[in-house]
Amino acid sequence: MDQEAIKKILPHRDNMLLVQEAEVVDGVAHAKYHVSGDEWFLKGHFPGNPVVPGVILCEMMAQGACVLLADGQMGDVTPMFSSMNNVRFKHPVKPGDTLESESVITKSKGPFYFASAKGYVDGKLAVSADFSFALVKAQKDKE
Repeated sequence: MDQEAIKKILPHRDNMLLVQEAEVVDGVAHAKYHVSGDEWFLKGHFPGNPVVPGVILCEMMAQGACVLLADGQMGDVTPMFSSMNNVRFKHPVKPGDTLESESVITKSKGPFYFASAKGYVDGKLAVSADFSFALVKAQKDKE
């Protein structure tokens, strides 16, 4: 799926929609994000040596995992992190790299989903994590 199809699943929008392509194959979400170098999170991290922050890498993988809920489970809810465990950063992700993540839902209980993910650049493991998120009823801002 392209980014327009992903927007029908995820509530994230610019500048926080961090999945550009995704597909689900045999229960595994495969997601991609190409780091152009113009992203807001690279401007101060680090001047002269830009590196994608670890929390952004985790967000990319988590958004990829949420694609697994494309069968209508998202509804009018927002996925919210509830934990991150076993996070490992193996190699920096830099401008010009494409992070390709693989995520699986390992279990669910009520509104809570537990996932395991790995992110690769050119086939080399860059980051891995286990995390959970809750589907929280969306609250619209009152204007």
